[in-house]
Amino acid sequence: MGIFDSDLYRDITGFAHDTPSWFQHLMEVFTELGLLVFAVLFVAAWWRARRGDPRALAVAVLAPLATGVAYVCSELVKSGVDEERPCRAVSGALTSLVACPPHGDWSFPSNHATIAAASAVGLTLAWPAIGWLTIPLALLMAFSRVFVGVHYPHDVAVGLVVGALVSFVVVRLCARSGARVVVAMRGSGSGAVRWFAGPGVVGRYAAVGGHRRC
Repeated sequence: MGIFDSDLYRDITGFAHDTPSWFQHLMEVFTELGLLVFAVLFVAAWWRARRGDPRALAVAVLAPLATGVAYVCSELVKSGVDEERPCRAVSGALTSLVACPPHGDWSFPSNHATIAAASAVGLTLAWPAIGWLTIPLALLMAFSRVFVGVHYPHDVAVGLVVGALVSFVVVRLCARSGARVVVAMRGSGSGAVRWFAGPGVVGRYAAVGGHRRC
């Protein structure tokens, strides 16, 4: 796998150098700032869900939290594997389009790919209609990390899997309890808390006969 991955890395970075300079610059910007698109979408998903039922808002709020958990998981793996960056380790490879991260900033797995996949899955669970945007965006982010020369293909592949799995599990496990929290927030005496939770309906999570039901 190591030889195959190094060859694929050389092929992709070679392709990158053959693309027009404007496209290279575009990818250089996207690979660093593309994650901000997910941040904007998180805010949009939360704002949209404020008028929905408690579970909808809970999932929208859990999406960025699950992304944070996925990032921590990626960092834990990265600190234990200590894989050198391909822009420093692969012989015969062309110079990376962006500065090669310093020694000690390990390669496996890709944090960018992890965050992108976790964001894409969380947003799709919160707002299914934008899955057509978030999933391709995550894949493009992963590809861009190899394109600019700072990750092996297996780094981004594992990052995508870790991010997607962690986000899916966290959101699905916590959605029900999160909905109960939203119900409590919508009945809070604090105006700021009620504003954050929104004016959405309580629905089937409302208190009935002194008990909450799910």
